[in-house]
Amino acid sequence: MSDIRLYIENKLAPDMAFELSDKQSHYLINVMRCKIGDIITCFNGADGEFLCQIENCGKKNVEVRVQSCLQKAGDARADIWLVFAPLKKDRTDFLIEKAVELGASKLIPVVTRYTNCERIKPDRLRAQAIEAAEQSKRLTIPEITPLTDFSDFLASYDNSRELFFMDERRQGATAVDAFSQSKASAAILIGPEGGFSNEEATMLNSLDFVTNISLGPRILRAETAAVSALALWQAIAGDWYHSGDGK
Repeated sequence: MSDIRLYIENKLAPDMAFELSDKQSHYLINVMRCKIGDIITCFNGADGEFLCQIENCGKKNVEVRVQSCLQKAGDARADIWLVFAPLKKDRTDFLIEKAVELGASKLIPVVTRYTNCERIKPDRLRAQAIEAAEQSKRLTIPEITPLTDFSDFLASYDNSRELFFMDERRQGATAVDAFSQSKASAAILIGPEGGFSNEEATMLNSLDFVTNISLGPRILRAETAAVSALALWQAIAGDWYHSGDGK
């Protein structure tokens, strides 16, 4: 199997031929030095992963033909969302990359009182997510929602999905105990660098679908908390625990 793996926007099926994007063509021609007959793998987040062969390779464009299906897309056995306050540029990039690697199916940026970065670039975040999915052998690209106000997020939230609130005050149950009781679908809420305000914490504590979680005796940076919580959830209730693909 080829080590080159690309996310494709269009449908994939055996014997289909299609042209790669300019950026992907440049990568194959000028970076990877590919030529006609070389094999790559492609996935589109819906049909699965496919073995493809380069049929035409010009100076600026590459055309490939689908050979066979390597793996069909399947429903994740355990579905986890990550809700987070945007961080400074490099740290948000890190958070997106690791959340994708750790199987988050939806990424929801929210503006809280102490959020110190109130603008995001959706195209940049999606590009980060695609690159992480390509490298991690993931079959899907998580949805990334528009930036929204924290109170609006809570007001529109589907309360059938349990929301785990990472409480830096360490007043909640341990993550291990809480995740062990988790349903198949849940969301993890990570605060900004300055934590949640007293008003936000009070609002969260008043909601029946919210469970306070403690990540231990130390105060973690926001991106560290996100990675730690997702890893624990996958190990206890997610696709590290369940058998099967769950991607």
